[in-house]
Amino acid sequence: MVAFQHLTTTAPLPADLRGGVVAIGNFDGVHRGHQAVLERALAEAERRGVPALVLTFEPHPRTVFKPDLPLFVLTPPQMKARLLSLLGFAALVEQPFTRDFASLSAEAFVTDVLERTLGITHAVTGFDFHFGKDRQGGPAYLMAAGERHGFGVTLVDAFRDEGAEVVSSSRIRALLCEGEVAEAAGLLGYRFTVESEVVGGQQLGRTLGFPTANMRLPAAATLKEGIYAVRFRRADGTLHDGVASFGRRPTVDDHGAPLLETFVFDFSGDLYGETCEVSFFGFLRSEIKFDGLDALVVQMKRDEVEARALLGGVKPLSGLDASVAF
Repeated sequence: MVAFQHLTTTAPLPADLRGGVVAIGNFDGVHRGHQAVLERALAEAERRGVPALVLTFEPHPRTVFKPDLPLFVLTPPQMKARLLSLLGFAALVEQPFTRDFASLSAEAFVTDVLERTLGITHAVTGFDFHFGKDRQGGPAYLMAAGERHGFGVTLVDAFRDEGAEVVSSSRIRALLCEGEVAEAAGLLGYRFTVESEVVGGQQLGRTLGFPTANMRLPAAATLKEGIYAVRFRRADGTLHDGVASFGRRPTVDDHGAPLLETFVFDFSGDLYGETCEVSFFGFLRSEIKFDGLDALVVQMKRDEVEARALLGGVKPLSGLDASVAF
């Protein structure tokens, strides 16, 4: 099997990836709605016997047009690439998104990116995909452009969940902001997962008998502050259950940027400098300011028992979830 490639449009596309089927979109979250588009692209590529690629835009266009409005990005580029690789794509190709790029006409996007840079034979995208200056290119335009330029187009309708609501990144962000990680997982199709380097902390947890792996998340990651049952994956792929605190440590600190602190069960060792993943399975409680460290330790022991019980009964939501969090 050919190794997955993470590329940009600023460099020539490898010859063996030209002529492929390309799924186009932002795909932030790679949620079940996105997966409906992505699975159609994979099926079309298999039918044609050509590579399946994903074309996305980095950074997220909203951060360019509304830089003063922080955006909780669900899947930064590396996490998005990992998920797309697991789904079976050959490559993720990122188009740098700038104001200059946004000013390109719809025809220039088709000619410069889809035809010359990628050499696509087929495009798959959501029914509401728009592109080009002032969003002048829409589904009808893309289909007509395909006829002119010699590539096919498949448009995929909005994906709705079991409650007939459209699955969207904004819905998932709102759920995570409320700590509803289990419900968010139902829309994602896998457990919400973050990736970051383990950094040094105050080492208070070690003195209390609960050493933690500390990770900084982006400032715009507005996950509800509190205590979670999690799975912790090391860089070598080994997986451990754990309990994580995300917040400002009100009993001992109560200032500074939120920190994700994971007490990794049944592990002792040095994780500093290692890039690890944390998958969220359940929200246990909100942060509480205790009267002292003794009361904090008592609660931490309760949190551990609850997290172990919750994680002991979980099963994968999908094949993707099995690869990410199991």
